Amino acid sequence: MTSTENIIECREVSKNFGAKVALDRVSINIPEGGIFGLLGPNGAGKTTLIRIINRITIPNSGEVLFKGRPITQNDVEKIGYLPEERGLYRKMEVGDQAMYLAQLKGMTANDARKELKQWFVRFGIQDWWKKKVEELSKGMAQKVQFITTVVHKPSLMILDEPFSGFDPVNAELIRQEILRLKDEGATVILSTHNMESVEELCDDIALINKSRLVVEGGVDEIRHKYGNNNIELVYSSSEQVRSSEGKFKVLSDEDNSGRHTAVLSLEEGVSTNEALAALLDQGVPVNSFKELIPRMNDIFIKLVTEEE
Repeated sequence: MTSTENIIECREVSKNFGAKVALDRVSINIPEGGIFGLLGPNGAGKTTLIRIINRITIPNSGEVLFKGRPITQNDVEKIGYLPEERGLYRKMEVGDQAMYLAQLKGMTANDARKELKQWFVRFGIQDWWKKKVEELSKGMAQKVQFITTVVHKPSLMILDEPFSGFDPVNAELIRQEILRLKDEGATVILSTHNMESVEELCDDIALINKSRLVVEGGVDEIRHKYGNNNIELVYSSSEQVRSSEGKFKVLSDEDNSGRHTAVLSLEEGVSTNEALAALLDQGVPVNSFKELIPRMNDIFIKLVTEEE
């Protein structure tokens, strides 16, 4: 049964380019109203999947559903798509270019001008309206392209490496705008290599490697699943904490003038409460005690390396 909570469902999608397999029976569900990270190394098949969702290319087999039914060209016209390969007409004025692209998405001239002017002020680029595109830096041009991708308020936005080419200040500006668009009800598919952005922005992810789906699910769920069952312990003592047979092993213990930071590895099946009780039985003066959850970057490297 199709879930009405998914805006996009890819079912057993495969795509070949001659003898090259770009996608091999990939099935993913993209929940409505969240930010979905589409991850994978270069050449994994992410861009091919994005182009299939946008009906730029057609799969050899499988199907894409939009809100529970086969996606149509009318649906695609309502999607905001920022491709990795940026491109604007270099000889046009920025304002004319933005107006043209907004009207291609069905906006009236009056609505387009009003919305674009507001976006240009928000991005601090109101003085660029009459500049030629060829006068813009790469980062400036990407700001314009981001605006023209989202100005028509699409319910689904697909952003392929949206932070590429931006300095930290402007990358943060784009991050905040993505979060604002989500808060207003939009669904965002974010294809990126920036794992820090994935942790900060994404609710769910799918990792594709060598044309196949490796893992899919909520970011927190995946981080916990691939954790090493390690605990960070901070305590104050002149003596170091000892391993507890059947409970935990001490992997490291750094002493900074009597304030220790230790990493404990829990034995299989041991809960954090049981480990904490064992520490208290030792008389360890515990200041803090928390699960060490791996970063998405470490999980990404682990899964891709294991696949290879």
